[in-house]
Amino acid sequence: MDLEVRHLKLVREVSAAGSLTRAGAALHLTQSALSHQLRDIESRLGTPLFLRVGKRMLLTPAGERLRRSADEVLSTIERTEDAIRQLGGAKRGVLRLTTECYTCYHWLPALLKRYRRTHPQVDVRIDVAATAQPLAHLLEGRLDIAIVSDPVRDRRVVARPLFEDEVVVVVAPGHPLAARPFVRPEELVTETLLIYPPKEESTAYRLVLDAAGAAPTVLEMQLTEAAIELVKAGLGVAFLARWAVDPYLKAGTLRALPLTRGGYRRTWSAATLKDMARVPFVKEFIDLVAAHPPFTARARGVAGNGKAGLAQGRRIRQPA
Repeated sequence: MDLEVRHLKLVREVSAAGSLTRAGAALHLTQSALSHQLRDIESRLGTPLFLRVGKRMLLTPAGERLRRSADEVLSTIERTEDAIRQLGGAKRGVLRLTTECYTCYHWLPALLKRYRRTHPQVDVRIDVAATAQPLAHLLEGRLDIAIVSDPVRDRRVVARPLFEDEVVVVVAPGHPLAARPFVRPEELVTETLLIYPPKEESTAYRLVLDAAGAAPTVLEMQLTEAAIELVKAGLGVAFLARWAVDPYLKAGTLRALPLTRGGYRRTWSAATLKDMARVPFVKEFIDLVAAHPPFTARARGVAGNGKAGLAQGRRIRQPA
């Protein structure tokens, strides 16, 4: 085998830094030593990995392929080392997590504060960039926990159910639908429906509205707060998680109606790779989330933006 871990680290750092000098500082190597190692790798592989454009090092197609592999391999090694340390009784570690809804981030800080009191040497890192594709990032070794409402079918992943919430139709108090006991799909046809983009990823839309042949005007809205203000102004209705708008419901500034007679609910789970599921500090964080779901938090208003507000429901009861 021609490649070594040090080679992978070199390619990753040079790619990130854009120069041998800055990469050498990160790797604690001189520029000369780094240049020598790079020439060694390229000689072994028989192809250049970087193009030198002015003072910047740019990846070649071969270098890009190796950089992607380096990310995966080094992440796996780092994760395995953490898991072994924890199984061996070490109390230090890194916990990388994301959630499949931006709005969920507003109740995470309180949980993280509680978690830090019992796990002061665990470095918790929230990866907001992984929100759109949490399972993909988990499988690539970039995350340790993904809080998701999508079904998890990959055998490499362990999913523990955490809590169930309800997706509702949110309207202004003066809206014609506000007095209804629930909303039928056909009653939304003449409405402007605010939904998190892209519409195609909303199973609430697909399984309820598409299945009923209902096609309302859709306005894709990434910010939950903006959607709420539009609904309050009577400029549309929205699919939202009931807990996410609970303060507005209590204040009487919004009304929430079940979506179909049976309602529309989804189950959230904590997804981890199998080798991390046994790590004590990972399991204990999941236990904490399960014991403190978002609808038990007494948050003052809705912070954050995105998919728990403009919800992507997953499980549907029989429509009326």
